[in-house]
Amino acid sequence: MSKIWFLENVNLFKILCPHKFKDYKDCHNFTHYSKSDYIYFEEDASNKVYLIEKGKVKLGYYNEDGSEVIKAILCKGELFGEKAILGEEKRNEFAQSMDNKTSICPIGVTTLHDLMRDNQTFTLKIYKFISFRIQKLERRLQLLMFKDAKTRLLDFLDELCEDYGVCCEETGKLKASHPYTQKDIANLIGTSRPTLNLIMNELKDDGVINFKGKEILFLKKSA
Repeated sequence: MSKIWFLENVNLFKILCPHKFKDYKDCHNFTHYSKSDYIYFEEDASNKVYLIEKGKVKLGYYNEDGSEVIKAILCKGELFGEKAILGEEKRNEFAQSMDNKTSICPIGVTTLHDLMRDNQTFTLKIYKFISFRIQKLERRLQLLMFKDAKTRLLDFLDELCEDYGVCCEETGKLKASHPYTQKDIANLIGTSRPTLNLIMNELKDDGVINFKGKEILFLKKSA
């Protein structure tokens, strides 16, 4: 079962974006970003949450030595900046556009609280989403600190399988069409692209996966 079971068949953008609501439609605008534009920085005021209409956004922070740590890469329909809902005052991460035509729906925390107050079912989904996001990031950071690159990749592939996997009629195996480039995956698991390519090809040679572009076929469970 998908780890995002509580958001299955729910596009956050479609049901939460203020332009869907009569009381907010006239005062609501989308914000457009080019590749590498920052949506917010660390220490910025945390007074909005954001929905991705289109494009791709990465979340991360910088170590003391200036190196970048990527916490998540998000795509159309996903929510970020959600800790503002819980009372966060300043950002502890940056958010940066990864596409030339990224379109974001910013929602003020007060507006979001009003919308959530009128929809208890969706409020529950939002809080479950936040809980899941925190657990997922904590696990990824633990992997970055304590596990080797192959273990980190295998864990990431498990996520892809659960979040994007569908049964391939021809083979009966799970196939995942995902939104990540090789550079995205390397950033997310904290390794270099050459190392990622080496491990991916090793898994392919071992008959664990097959891959082409942004599609991965899971042939068997890794040991």
